[in-house]
Amino acid sequence: MADHHDDHFTPGSMDISQHQRAYAGFLTFAKWSTGFLLLIMVLLAIFRTHG
Repeated sequence: MADHHDDHFTPGSMDISQHQRAYAGFLTFAKWSTGFLLLIMVLLAIFRTHG
């Protein structure tokens, strides 16, 4: 049972277009989120209300 090999699989033949599209979407989301958070931090530093 542990010696089972799948002879139908050819390395490099799997369609990964959806994985690539999802990863690209994740990177886009991460970039925009980071930019938004940096903007919020800058605005908080400029318009701080204490001291």
